[in-house]
Amino acid sequence: MDIYTILSQVLVGLSRTVILFIVSSGLSLILGVLRIPNVAHGSLYMLGAYTAYTISKFFGGQDLGFWVALIGAPLFVALVSFIAERCVFQFLYEREHLMLLLLTFGFSLIFGDLVKMVWGGEYKTVPVPKVFQGYILLFRHLHLPLYNAFLLIIGPLVAFLLWLFVNKTKMGKISRAAAVDREMVGAVGINVSWVFGMTFVAGCFLAGLGGMLVAPTISVTLGMDHSLIMESFLIVIIGGLGNIWGALIGALIFGLTQSIGILIWPKFGIILPYAAVVMVLTFKPKGLLKSTW
Repeated sequence: MDIYTILSQVLVGLSRTVILFIVSSGLSLILGVLRIPNVAHGSLYMLGAYTAYTISKFFGGQDLGFWVALIGAPLFVALVSFIAERCVFQFLYEREHLMLLLLTFGFSLIFGDLVKMVWGGEYKTVPVPKVFQGYILLFRHLHLPLYNAFLLIIGPLVAFLLWLFVNKTKMGKISRAAAVDREMVGAVGINVSWVFGMTFVAGCFLAGLGGMLVAPTISVTLGMDHSLIMESFLIVIIGGLGNIWGALIGALIFGLTQSIGILIWPKFGIILPYAAVVMVLTFKPKGLLKSTW
C-alpha cells in the first residue's frame, strides 16, 4: 500500500461523501424547520434512483438520458413529496414527534411497495454517460474516474446553492424564522403552512437528487434505502440536528472513515464510521455544531 493507493481511496471516499451530504442535507433541512424525523427520506432517495433508470432508458441510456434524468428524477420525487405533504403532513405538524416518526415510517413502506410494483425486484443499472467515461490523471499513478470528478464538483455546488437558499432568499429566511417561532411568523401574515410545504419539498428534492447521482455508480435495487437512511440520520445527529453545515462535516467523517477503513482494515472497515459516531457523541452529545432543536 503506497501513498497513491491511499489518495485514490480518499477520493473515492469524497465521492461517497457527496451523495451522503446531498441526502443528509435534505433530511437536516426538514428536521431543522419542520421538526419531522422523515424516515421515508431513504425511500425517496430510492425512488429518485429508479426514476433515473426509467428516464435514462426512455431517452436511450446515454448522454441525453442522463442529463434529462438529472433534472427529471429529483423533480418527480419533489412532486410526489408535494402531494404527500399537502394531503397528509400539513395537518399533522403540531402532533408529537413519535406520531410523525410512525407516519413517515408508514410512508416508507408504501413507497417501497410501490417501487416493487412498478419496477419489480430485479437489479437495474443506469449507464455512465459517455462524457464521463474514462479517467483524469492527477499525478503519476493517481487516476480519478471522470464521473467521480463530476460528483466532486456537484457536491460543493449543491452546498453553495443550499447556503444561498437558506441565507439569501426570502423563503429561506422565513423558513429559518419559522423554525425558531412558527407562531410569530404566522402572526405577521405569512402562510406558515406553505413555507413548511416548500421546505419539505426542497428537502425531498435533495433526496431524489442523491438517488439520481448514485444510480450510475451502483446497482439500483430494492432495499438500497435502508442503509442510506440509517447513515443519514447518524450524519445529521453528529453534525447537529437541523444544521446544514453539520451535515457536511458529518458526511465527511462518515464517508472518509468508511473508505479508509475498508483499505486499512478490510474485514472490519465497515465498523469504523460507526465507531467514529460513538466517539463524536461521547465528547459532543449534541453534535459537532449547534443544533436547531
